[in-house]
Amino acid sequence: MISDIGKTAGNIWQALKKNGDMSMTKLKSSVEKNPFLLNAAIGWLAREDNIEIKKQGNSIIITLKTE
Repeated sequence: MISDIGKTAGNIWQALKKNGDMSMTKLKSSVEKNPFLLNAAIGWLAREDNIEIKKQGNSIIITLKTE
């Protein structure tokens, strides 16, 4: 399970790198993983300080942090 979460985190990172900021809705359709894996991977990336999560109106926006 941990390796699946790590792979999903990599997929999210690649999607954000390619497409820029994404809403949770857009990210879900782009990555196409089950909700548990997607949310666990977002938590993983947030814990490692690789993404920012912001609320914009009714949407949640995920942003890849740059060094």
